[in-house]
Amino acid sequence: MVFSKKGRVGDICMLLSFDVDCSLRSNAGNTAFDYAEQDNQTEAAEIIKKHMDKTFTYSEEEQILLDKYSSNVDTELIDCVLIEQLLRRICSDSNDGAILVFLPGWDDINRTRERLLASPYFKDSSKFVIISLHSMIPSVEQKKVFKRPPPGCRKIILSTNIAETSVTIEDVVYVLDSGKMKEKSYDPYNNVSTLHSSWISKASAKQREGRAGRCQPGICYHLYSKLRAASLPDFQVPEIKRMPIEELCLQVKLIDPSCKIEDFLQKTLDPPVYETIHNAIVILQDIGALSPDEKLTDLGEKLGSLPVHPLTSKMLFLSILLNCLDPALTLACASDYRDPFLLPMLPTEKKKATAAKSELASFYGGSGDQLAVIAAFECWKKAKEKGEEAWFCSKYFISSSTMRMIAGMRKQLEAELARHGFIQEDAPRCSLNDQDPGILHAVLVAGLYPMVGRLLPHGQRSLVETVNGNKVRLHPSSTNVKLSLKKSSPQTLIIFDEITRGDGGLYIRNCSVIGSLPLLLLATEIVVAPGNENNDEDDESEYEDDSDEDKDEGCDLPNSQRGEKIMSSPENSVKVVVDRWLPFESTAIDVAQIYCLRERLSAAILFKITHPRKPLPEHLGASLYAIACILSYDGMAGISLPLEPVDSLATMVSAADISRENHNNHYPKSTLMHQNSASNYQRGNARSYE
Repeated sequence: MVFSKKGRVGDICMLLSFDVDCSLRSNAGNTAFDYAEQDNQTEAAEIIKKHMDKTFTYSEEEQILLDKYSSNVDTELIDCVLIEQLLRRICSDSNDGAILVFLPGWDDINRTRERLLASPYFKDSSKFVIISLHSMIPSVEQKKVFKRPPPGCRKIILSTNIAETSVTIEDVVYVLDSGKMKEKSYDPYNNVSTLHSSWISKASAKQREGRAGRCQPGICYHLYSKLRAASLPDFQVPEIKRMPIEELCLQVKLIDPSCKIEDFLQKTLDPPVYETIHNAIVILQDIGALSPDEKLTDLGEKLGSLPVHPLTSKMLFLSILLNCLDPALTLACASDYRDPFLLPMLPTEKKKATAAKSELASFYGGSGDQLAVIAAFECWKKAKEKGEEAWFCSKYFISSSTMRMIAGMRKQLEAELARHGFIQEDAPRCSLNDQDPGILHAVLVAGLYPMVGRLLPHGQRSLVETVNGNKVRLHPSSTNVKLSLKKSSPQTLIIFDEITRGDGGLYIRNCSVIGSLPLLLLATEIVVAPGNENNDEDDESEYEDDSDEDKDEGCDLPNSQRGEKIMSSPENSVKVVVDRWLPFESTAIDVAQIYCLRERLSAAILFKITHPRKPLPEHLGASLYAIACILSYDGMAGISLPLEPVDSLATMVSAADISRENHNNHYPKSTLMHQNSASNYQRGNARSYE
């Protein structure tokens, strides 16, 4: 009724597909149809009326069978028993013709395959060949669906909706349509992605039906009732209504800087809901692309000039400044295309695939799915040069076709950066620090913030606490899924790409462990309160707020009386709270250093995007050098427990004093790469930073 009153057609169609009772009335005596009519929601009213007017007649025997089946089986789940029995009936009644079974996802394919292989009827490989078809399996396995089996052998294909339109299998005669598909969507009210099994549209059902006998007469079996079929939406919900729209909102402002984004998008054929637009605007404001009054900033104009998500654009700009471009290019292209890791075909290969991914991540000195992607691409390039591409992809469960696509996308993105002047075509690669864990963490935070969480002990596995207080589990495919914490161990921060709500609840698929300093430098807001020794109570009213918007050019701290008391002595213990939920304990001098470095980093990014072909001013170059040094020192230190001291930034910045000589005597080998950069910053002729 609520959806009818608001005219949310997509949600109405979804509920109708669940066989909701349209005759139910509210306390006021109105039905959903009445509310739609009262609020002039014409389209919603027509859909509900059309659904209510449909009548379905079953014979008495059919109705009894349908009622009996519905009472014993959950029709929202895939019935592997029914599929097995129907396959057996088809194979008994006919002698040839491949059978195509449409299933929602990989788990359903595996369950059905295991049931068939366990059946005495189907386990004979000379009579039946059972093939799985999924976008994330090796291409060698995918090509098997096109091969005709020998005479006397029947081919059974278990596939996702990839077989709806992407491929034509000529010998398919029979199709079993489960009526389900895995669909990725976006829940703007909880700000999470969703990936769960949902009912297909009528258009998809017709496509699946058309796969039966594509090149000869065929039969399609729809494994759902006539009522369910009539309740299916005509078409899939448009992407603008089921995906985040930050990139679209930024493009709207580039087209018409004076317009309001919401007013512009309400004119589209299928406008997104208000919450989706609001969430997108908040993210764009957090990263500095839009001002608080929704004006396009200089940074926003440059972020929108690249053909990637605004957060990815900001990551690329920071990676150029920190001399870590190669990993950022790989992450940008992989996130825009797909994960290069393949699904193991056999249950016995799952552990091998997990170990292979963890081994790749360890090449970059840490635990992280993003680090594994970076390492996979670099190792693939070297293996390809040596003629060992096939061996490498087989050993590490890598898709060579995905890697080739990513390589091509990298070249295009690099050309775009050069065209806009952010890098020079004839300059050395801006990737001297591509092996530095601390700097890599900063690049990750720039590209994924504000998706930050902290690991909480939970038995043998850990849960992730997010900014809104949700407790989310890690997906089994993540390299960090077995990352458990002892009571004496420091709590750990992770950065992740998205929270997904699947059939089994909320989970995070891709995440990496990060240190504290990248977050302190790149977070939207940090606030300061007295340390425990000054005040035992966590009173948010006592925080000294110092977001990026409030700092002036001279990095002056708040001058209120309480602020002066907190910051009066460099050694005073203070509590630093990131984004009002992640507390750390530090000293006043360290907090002052953080504020100044945050201000200088923002100024350097702004200078870079407004003057892409000019070298950085000396003071900004020196500050970036200091930032690179302390990030390198931070490395894999991880994050401290809340209210645990962080490493002394004052000590780090002093060690990185570029005015002193003999830097080589002060730094570990991993930070020596920054020193030449510092002198180049001062001379203003370092091409890789220009």
